[in-house]
Amino acid sequence: MTRRIKKVAIIGSGIMGSGIACHFANIGVEVLLLDIVPRELNDKEKAKGLTLEDKVVRNRLVNDALATSLKSKPSPIYSMAFADRITTGNIEDDLHKIKDVDWVMEVVVERLDIKKQVFEQVEKHRKPGTLISSNTSGIPIKFMNEGRSEDFQKHFAVTHFFNPPRYLKLFEVVPGPNCDQEVTDFLMMYGDKFLGKTSVLAKDTPAFIGNRIGIFGISSLFHIVKELDMTIEEVDKLTGPVIGRPKSATFRTIDVVGLDTLVHTANGVKDNCPDDEMRHIFEIPDFVNQMMENKWLGSKTKQGFYKRVVGEDGKKEILSLDLKTLEYRKKQRAKFATLELTKTVDNVIDRFPILVSGKDKAGEFYRKSFAAMFAYVQNRIPEISDELYRIDDALKAGFGWENGPFEIWDSVGIEKGIELMKAEGKEPAAWVTEMLSNGETSFYTVKDGATYYYDIPAKKQVKKPGQDAFIILDNIRESKAVFKNSGVVIQDLGDGILNCEFRSKMNTIGADVLAGINKAIDLAEKDYQGLVVGNQAANFSVGANIGMIFMMAVEQEYDELNAAIKYFQDTVMRMRYSSIPTVVAPHGMTLGGGCELSLHADMVVAAAETYIGLVEFGVGVIPGGGGSKEMTLRAADTFHKNDVELNVLQEYFLTIGMAKVATSAYEAYDTGILQKGKDIVVVNKDRQLATAKAYARLMADRGYTKPIQRTDIKVLGKQALGMFLVGTDSMEAGRYISEHDKKIANKLAYVMAGGDLSEPQRVSEQYLLDLEREAFLSLCTERKTLERIEHMLKKGKPLRN
Repeated sequence: MTRRIKKVAIIGSGIMGSGIACHFANIGVEVLLLDIVPRELNDKEKAKGLTLEDKVVRNRLVNDALATSLKSKPSPIYSMAFADRITTGNIEDDLHKIKDVDWVMEVVVERLDIKKQVFEQVEKHRKPGTLISSNTSGIPIKFMNEGRSEDFQKHFAVTHFFNPPRYLKLFEVVPGPNCDQEVTDFLMMYGDKFLGKTSVLAKDTPAFIGNRIGIFGISSLFHIVKELDMTIEEVDKLTGPVIGRPKSATFRTIDVVGLDTLVHTANGVKDNCPDDEMRHIFEIPDFVNQMMENKWLGSKTKQGFYKRVVGEDGKKEILSLDLKTLEYRKKQRAKFATLELTKTVDNVIDRFPILVSGKDKAGEFYRKSFAAMFAYVQNRIPEISDELYRIDDALKAGFGWENGPFEIWDSVGIEKGIELMKAEGKEPAAWVTEMLSNGETSFYTVKDGATYYYDIPAKKQVKKPGQDAFIILDNIRESKAVFKNSGVVIQDLGDGILNCEFRSKMNTIGADVLAGINKAIDLAEKDYQGLVVGNQAANFSVGANIGMIFMMAVEQEYDELNAAIKYFQDTVMRMRYSSIPTVVAPHGMTLGGGCELSLHADMVVAAAETYIGLVEFGVGVIPGGGGSKEMTLRAADTFHKNDVELNVLQEYFLTIGMAKVATSAYEAYDTGILQKGKDIVVVNKDRQLATAKAYARLMADRGYTKPIQRTDIKVLGKQALGMFLVGTDSMEAGRYISEHDKKIANKLAYVMAGGDLSEPQRVSEQYLLDLEREAFLSLCTERKTLERIEHMLKKGKPLRN
């Protein structure tokens, strides 16, 4: 059976229900979002003379919930226009409409009695073959679908999203006892290919995989914190980015998620897993119970492990909870000698052997916490999963870990991991001992660019399924490299396509990266058929190396600075005017120079979560790597679609002048950074490079011809320049911008107007590039600009506003 999901029904419009509805809308699916009918009027409805029979009243709960979700930050939806794909209603009046949907998902309160009532009503209206799923985080399926028809049970599973659904990648699929294999396979495929998730097949056990292991990790830390007499700042310092975890680390994450949510899940595991050998770890410690009693639940109650206050001077300050006294105090700085040893180690996975060897409290903390984690995950197979890689996938996708538990264990060495466990009184599982006795010394290996994992029943390394649709740069970086310098690695992706991967700090674009791009084009033009520029770091690129610009400007090396900017411009122009197709694959932060590079590719294959924009105004300059030229060109290309050319140009001017950053790739279409009909968006970032390669290959196969440089760009001259100058004068007079901001804006106005030409003319790209470079250089001589750059460098900030 070939399934197509054109329309879904989401029953329950709370935080998760509305978030899931928005994400289905994100991918183009029509959504019916339903909730219960209010039982009484609110004050506003009474004042308007409404009754409980009025539709606006009957749909109040669902409409309010969706509106709240759409206003939340970060946004649950790629573009506000996509919200039109969601239709709201209530269960009493509109449940019959589910006969027209392809998938019904229940997202109501975590009470079995209520869920069973919902499913009883669903069964009355659904058509046979319709998928039914629950977003429960732990209620056993056998209880939820008890008494339901055979067709219902064949098409029923748990599909567990993590909050927020748009951003967290974990999608746990838990088939019911009578669920068809076809349904399970479809849900796994759909989560990956359409929803952009990491689909993880889980068993119907309490908390499934992600929360079972993740909550164990946090619960274990609660005990270690007391044992080692640690502060929450110390723990958050040790459990954040240094080990590849989110900046919110442990206690800030709990504040965001809600302490009550964590306690509920921990109690659920403790109460429903009587045979869990570490069940006692899920016991809630006294200090957490006291916080629950005090309603110190985190962000939702304005205080948790951290509390934001306003001091007598009016300044905001974040206080920390002292776990001994349960009183708030000023934050304390945490510093450890062990962490200092990792500062020169860029790859997180290479830090773990150093961390567990530390001689200070940090080393002791890591030895204890990793020993507990290794001991726990080894014994969850086959209870919660038959395959170890699913545990790693769940933790990486659901909790934002860069490396899963078994990957970390591999990093420190299996024998070393066993040593850590034994020091804490834990023994290795029988399958781990057997694996070592069979000569297998790691949980994972890489062969021919593919990841293999140790399969316990087969007693050998087996290829991890599902990766044929991906290109994993970590697996091919060395074996497929054809060139490398300090800024890039160029890999042969096969089928005649090269990839240029940035490897600089935060993927900033400096001389080595530019040299690498030019080398990649040289190689591709000589021996290959296409080029992709893409990487799999957290961000595509935060922009140009402003440190280099600052030093040249301070030293007044203007000839060198001019040459450097021209080199950048020439490089992006080579991206557009080479004899092979070029595809750029941006994701995450793609700012300044990273955005300019994307603007000049033959095609952009953007990850949906791409935050892209020309942000140079924040540093005190205009885009100098072709960005100002390109936005002028794109404005001119749309003049024929709009009678008022000045208005069109102004929109593109404001995109740069306001340093707009799109909050999704779809929003980048609205700012003119991405172009409809040319650039595409990929929801699953894991598939991005393979998709980019496929499009480069397709362009080559169609017969790619080197484009001709543009000499027909219409600029408006004094007509546009006058409008812009009047506007900046008014903005300064109204104190909306500073004198320096006005100077930057006027420089941009001069470039985008094409100079002070007496009448509209057709000019070349090179003409605009020369104006752009001249304006950029003149701004680099400004004291205010240098002060801004120096401030950002001291703060360690990337090139962004």
